[in-house]
Amino acid sequence: MNSPSMTRPRRGLLTNEPIILLALVLSGLYFAREVLIPLAMALTLNFLLTPLVIQFEKLRLRRVPAVILVLIMASAVVGGVGWIVTRQLISVVNDLPNYSSNIHDKMESLHAPASGEIGQTLTSLRAIGAALTPGNTAPATPIPPTPSLVHKGRRAEEAEKLKLLQEQADKPTPVTVVAPAESSRQYFSELLSPVVKPLGTLGMVLIFTIYMLLKREDLRNRLLLLAGFGRLNLMTQALNDAAERISRYLVINVLVNASYGVVFSLGLYLLHVPNATLWGALLAILRMVPYVGTMMVGTVTLVYTLAIFSSWWHPLWVFLLFAVLEIAVSNFVEPYLYGSHTGISALALVTMALVWTLLWGWPGLVVSTPLTVCLIVFGRYLPQMSFLHILLGDEAELAPEAKFYERLLATDQVEAHQIADRFLESHSLVDLYDAVVMPALTMTEQDRHKGVLDEVRSSYLFQSATELIAELTDYRSPSALETDCLQSIISLRTAPVVCLPANDQADEIAATMFAQLLEQCGHKTLLLPSAALSQEILLRLAEETETILCVSAVPPFAFAHARKLALRLRQSLPANRIMVGLWGSAGDKDALRERFGQARPDVIVGSLRDALDLVREMERTPNPASQLSAVEQ
Repeated sequence: MNSPSMTRPRRGLLTNEPIILLALVLSGLYFAREVLIPLAMALTLNFLLTPLVIQFEKLRLRRVPAVILVLIMASAVVGGVGWIVTRQLISVVNDLPNYSSNIHDKMESLHAPASGEIGQTLTSLRAIGAALTPGNTAPATPIPPTPSLVHKGRRAEEAEKLKLLQEQADKPTPVTVVAPAESSRQYFSELLSPVVKPLGTLGMVLIFTIYMLLKREDLRNRLLLLAGFGRLNLMTQALNDAAERISRYLVINVLVNASYGVVFSLGLYLLHVPNATLWGALLAILRMVPYVGTMMVGTVTLVYTLAIFSSWWHPLWVFLLFAVLEIAVSNFVEPYLYGSHTGISALALVTMALVWTLLWGWPGLVVSTPLTVCLIVFGRYLPQMSFLHILLGDEAELAPEAKFYERLLATDQVEAHQIADRFLESHSLVDLYDAVVMPALTMTEQDRHKGVLDEVRSSYLFQSATELIAELTDYRSPSALETDCLQSIISLRTAPVVCLPANDQADEIAATMFAQLLEQCGHKTLLLPSAALSQEILLRLAEETETILCVSAVPPFAFAHARKLALRLRQSLPANRIMVGLWGSAGDKDALRERFGQARPDVIVGSLRDALDLVREMERTPNPASQLSAVEQ
C-alpha cells in the first residue's frame, strides 16, 4: 500500500511560498523593464486603435491597408497637435521677458512691509531675538575710545593682516586641470545621448504596435494554446473581457480629458487669459499621465497668469477655476466612469499607479490603469489569482448574511438590525429568515463547534437574533407569501403545527421563526422545547392525528439530534405526519430520509419557504395513517 506521502501530489516551491513568487514577479518586472515598457505601451495603443482598424475592415478594406491608414491618421493627429502646441509654447516663452516688471512687482509685494504695524512688529521681534542670543550683548551707553586704545587697536589690526598673509603664503598653490578640446564626434555624442534612448523606445513601441495590429489573431491563438484546450472557453471570455474593458477605459479617458481641456480653455478665455487654447490642449494631453500631469499644467498656467497680470485677481480666479474642475472631475466624474466601466476601485487606481510608477517610472504611471485591468480580469477568471479581483475590483460588497453576522460579531446590534430592515425593503419576511438570519445561525454553530467562538459571544449572537425575531412578530409585507397564506386561510381548514427544536438554542431560534411564519398564515402553532416533550403531551398529540410535527435543526452538527427526536416521535406518534427541517441543507432530500432509518420522516425540507409550501400541501391531502387508524378503531 502506498503511503500518503507517495500518493499526495507534490506542489512546487513557488506554489508553497507565495512571497517568493511575488518577489520573483516584481524582480522580473523591474529588471526587464527595458523590454516590458515598450510592450505595455504598444499593447495599450493596440487596444485603442484596434476598434478603428476593425471598422475599416468592415468597409471591405484589407488588413494591411487598414492598419497603415489608421497609423497615418494617428501620426497626423499626434504630430499636428504636437507641432501647434510646441510653436505656441515657444511663443509664450519668448514673450515672458516682456512681463519682467510684473514679475518684479509681484516678488517685491511678497516681502514683508518695512513700515506700518506689521513692519514694526517684525522689527520688534528681530530686536528681541538679537537680545536673547548668547554672546550678543552690548553696553547700553557706548564709551568713546581713548587715543592710546586707538593706537593699540591699529597695531593689532596690522599684526592680524601680516599673520593672514603668512598663512596664505604657506598654503600650496592650487592646480587647475584644463580639459582638452572636445572633438566633433564627442560633441554630437553628448548632444544625441538624451534623445537616442527615447527614440529607441518609440521605435520599439511602433514595431510592437504594428505587429499586434497585423497579427492579432495569431497572438490570440498563441495565448489560447498556452491555456490549453480544456480552458478555451474560460480564456476566450478573459481575453474578450480584458479587451472590452481596456478599450472602453481608453475611449472614456480620451473623452474626459478632451472635455476637461475644452471647459478649462473656455474658462480661461472668459477670464481674458492669453493662449487659453494652449493651456486647454496641454491639460487634455498631459492628463494621460495620471495625477502628475494635471498638477503640472495647473501650476504652469497659474505661474503664467501671475507673470502677465499686474493684479492678484486674475491668478486667484484661475486657481479657483482649476480647483473646482479638478475636484469635480477627480472625485465625481472619473470614479463613477472608470469604476463602473473598468471594474477598478478608486483606492486600487491610486495604489496601483504608485506601484507601477515605482517599478517603471513615468511610463508605468501612464499604463498603470490598463495593466491593472488585466490583473483584475486574470483574478476574475483564474481561481489561483482570485485575490487580485478581490483586492483591486470594485465588487467588494459583502453578502447580506455575511454583513449581518459580522455586525453581530462586532456586538453592533443596531447596525445588524438596520441591515435586516434594509433587506426587508425589497424582500419578504421569509426571505429575510432564509437568506440572512438562518445562514448567520449556521455560521455561528460552525464557529462555536470549531472553538473559535466563545460562549459569551455566541450567547450574544443568539440573544440578538431572538430580539430581532420578536420585533418582527407583527410585521406584514405585501408579498406573495402573505397572499398565498390568506388564500389558504379562506379556502382551507388550516392544520395545527407543533414546532420542536432538535437540541440547542440555534435550533430553538429556527423553530421560533417557523412558528412565527405559520401564525402569520393562520395556523394553530405550538412551540415546544424538546425537553418539555413529556409522555402526557405525546398521548395528547396521538389523539390529534391531523397535527403536523416539525423538527427544527440547524446544521452542521444537528443531524444526530434530529434523528433521535424523529425516532422518538415516530415510535410514539405513528399516525402523525412528521417534517424535519434541516435548514440550509442543499443535498438530496431522499438520501437524507434514508439516513434516518426507522425514524424516517414524511418529508425533509431545507428552507422555511419550502416548509410553508409543504404544510399547505399536507392540508390539501388527507393523512393516510390517520384514516387507517380511524378504520381500525
